[in-house]
Amino acid sequence: MAEITAQSVMALREKTNAAMMECKAALKEADGDLEKAEIILRKKGTIKADKKADRQTKEGIVSSYIHMAGRIGVLIEVNCETDFVARNEIFQAFVKDISLHIAASNPKFLGREEIPESLIAKEREIALDQVKGKPEAIADKIVQGKIDKIFSEQCLLEQAFIKNSDITVGEFVKSKIAELGENLVVRRFVRYAVGEDIA
Repeated sequence: MAEITAQSVMALREKTNAAMMECKAALKEADGDLEKAEIILRKKGTIKADKKADRQTKEGIVSSYIHMAGRIGVLIEVNCETDFVARNEIFQAFVKDISLHIAASNPKFLGREEIPESLIAKEREIALDQVKGKPEAIADKIVQGKIDKIFSEQCLLEQAFIKNSDITVGEFVKSKIAELGENLVVRRFVRYAVGEDIA
């Protein structure tokens, strides 16, 4: 069994924001391997977050973020369970991080369920046309890959998080649910950019 040092516990805490005791336990389980310990903590955080997913979120904040000296603006509503968490600095920094991501990555939808079926059908038709002549199993995989790419590019919760491209925004949300101990929901957002949609 590898020795678990205070430095490795701190390094893991900085990467995951998990509690010190949770970091120590994960490092023990991973026999001192930082990467394995991070995966263990992520899985535990996801399990914790999933257990809280059905809890009501009637509190929260509406926040604005202005970027590039007023060229881009984001208005966002993020909900939590209690007013106590809504006033928490960690929660407010989390909302700002999501707003920053929206300003930079320009998602069109919150999640895949918001994408109109007509858009998916059109993209599927284009993809099917591109794979004509290929074996059916390969063609199906290519088409599904193209549809998944649309989800990962256009849906906020499926985009790679701008501050850590190893995780999606949805996974970042789950990590904060685990950290704050409450269900958190990105309810809605709008992004404005100077001059867009002007013919």
